Amino acid sequence: MRWGVLGVADIAVRKVIPAMKGSVMSLVEAIASRTQSKAAAAAEELGIPKAYGSYEALLADPTIEAVYIPLPNHLHLEWTLAAAAAGKHVLCEKPLALSSTDARRMIDASNQAGVLLMEAFMYRLHPLWQEVRRLIGAGTIGELVAFQSFFSYRNLDPTDIRNQVTTGGGALLDIGCYPVNAARMLFGSEPGEVKALIRRHPDFGTDVITSALLDFGSRHATFTVSTMLEPHQRVDLVGSEGRLRIEIPFNIPPDRPNRIAIFAGGRPPVDPGVKVVEIPTSDQYGVQADAFAAAVRSGGPVPTDPIDAVRNLEVLERIVDDASR
Repeated sequence: MRWGVLGVADIAVRKVIPAMKGSVMSLVEAIASRTQSKAAAAAEELGIPKAYGSYEALLADPTIEAVYIPLPNHLHLEWTLAAAAAGKHVLCEKPLALSSTDARRMIDASNQAGVLLMEAFMYRLHPLWQEVRRLIGAGTIGELVAFQSFFSYRNLDPTDIRNQVTTGGGALLDIGCYPVNAARMLFGSEPGEVKALIRRHPDFGTDVITSALLDFGSRHATFTVSTMLEPHQRVDLVGSEGRLRIEIPFNIPPDRPNRIAIFAGGRPPVDPGVKVVEIPTSDQYGVQADAFAAAVRSGGPVPTDPIDAVRNLEVLERIVDDASR
């Protein structure tokens, strides 16, 4: 499938485009930036045939079948609507929009245009998470009751879009969307009660540490995310008969195997039985590109229904609402 990329964001240039170029079903045919020089430089570096000095010019290219949108969060709505109007399928970075209302507009526009739309939660498609879901479904840890996650990095740059309120920055939208998405995926439902605490940066205004508790009936999900702490991430899944620890749950490395530790039996907590499952090396961005391309070729549906993006944003909105009370 012939892809165009709207923007030269770091995630696109360093991670997604190289993975697409190494995938089975994807050809990156064009890249666009707001200036011709930036687009041309990225195209030369990455070996992309076409470079456009505007997003509109790329969308007007009749050979492009689908676009990947790695633009800042506040631009997702505008350029998804434009891409859909141009008849292009859209893979858009997470979060799909700044609000659940905007996400619904994007879905409606895509449906009306007859194109496919998917939020780029790449981790969901990686063999690591396929194995996690299999282990839970097989009852390896009994009934899954508690989901706990921590996700952080340290970014003090006031010019970075992740530290700007107007572009949709902050910990919750940037990385808090991951544990919310993962908990919803594993519990297979939406949370009832939501409790949250948010601390905002005195100058940036963005949330720099956010913690939340999501009640899924008799099951709980808790997480903390931060843009001002040591880079770290983990997911612990605790069940009635054991637990799983996922080594690198979201920024899954493409150049080495990843591991799931299974704690069951033995003499916990001092000497639990431990088994480590090693997941073969796989690039989650390449897996995502091929899965989306396959959906386009088959006429859909996409692996993750875009309505899931609406549901995820609704939970993020409830977290902000509760923390603001």
